Amino acid sequence: MICWLQQEDGEGRFNSKFFRNDEDEDKLIVYANSDSPDFMECAEKCVDAFNSLSGSVINEICQKLINCAQEGNGLDEEFELPALDSPLDVLSYCWFVALYVDMESKDDEAAYAVEGEGEWGENIGFFIKNDSVAYVGTDYLDYMENAR
Repeated sequence: MICWLQQEDGEGRFNSKFFRNDEDEDKLIVYANSDSPDFMECAEKCVDAFNSLSGSVINEICQKLINCAQEGNGLDEEFELPALDSPLDVLSYCWFVALYVDMESKDDEAAYAVEGEGEWGENIGFFIKNDSVAYVGTDYLDYMENAR
């Protein structure tokens, strides 16, 4: 459930079931295009889909986050990701702050970008469409088709 902070601007807050923010809390911001009459339903659909990601999709996101960290393109050139026991352990080195809804209508498939940052000094994120990973990396917002 979304707690709308500025409903007229399509901005709200929700609890993430898996991903954490930069303060190690489960609260993330959601942004939806309030010009759409269905923006609240679209936002709820995306938040529900985000909180229902399968373990295999979460693992895929984490593995791709590891690849991003190992590429070393961030601002902190001295950061080196240590050996991890599980791909999920990468989440100790990155956090997420916002979910951007990428839907025009409540009848569209769930599509959204999630924005975060890694300890290696790089903005990172991922784009999900219809419960599948479309992209993980720095250009996650480029995948949005319905950006306002």
